[in-house]
Amino acid sequence: MNSREKSLPTYRTINDLAAALCDASLDFNEIIRSIDLPISDLEEYCSWSKESYTRNCIIDCQSFELILLCWENGQMTPIHDHGGEECWVRVVQGNFEETIYQTNESGELNKVRSTLSKAGDISYMKDFMGFHRLHNLDDSRSMSLHLYAKPIRNCQLYDEELEEFVKTDLVYDTVSEDATLINL
Repeated sequence: MNSREKSLPTYRTINDLAAALCDASLDFNEIIRSIDLPISDLEEYCSWSKESYTRNCIIDCQSFELILLCWENGQMTPIHDHGGEECWVRVVQGNFEETIYQTNESGELNKVRSTLSKAGDISYMKDFMGFHRLHNLDDSRSMSLHLYAKPIRNCQLYDEELEEFVKTDLVYDTVSEDATLINL
């Protein structure tokens, strides 16, 4: 039986998910696809703002970062990269549009494509693929779970007024009490 034929476990609690993410023998791509957390288990990590989506840290350690983003209707990220790290986004609740951009030889930013995602859908992004923006299209609050292979402390955000990228330090809106208890 090869690895594609074996049955993958399902992660139904944050503790099970954290244990799997800490297991260096497991693949992040397989883990993110095997999550089946009830929304009620994520509610303790939620915070909401009318001004902007919120970044709520669930786990932050040397080898990965797990963040719950909470979105009001119509909120969107700036166009950004991921500071060289891999990023998986799993839609927990709602409907999103992900737009991918690339720069041309002149340094101009061009839209490459847009994709619609709903609850359960997963997207992947790494800097060689370009830059992206997420937009909550839902009429109500939405949530997305973001897994980064190594934490992202800063990234390039596109300043639409200046029409250029600006290096920006990233911050959390909330940090769970258990966020840094994992020492890897």
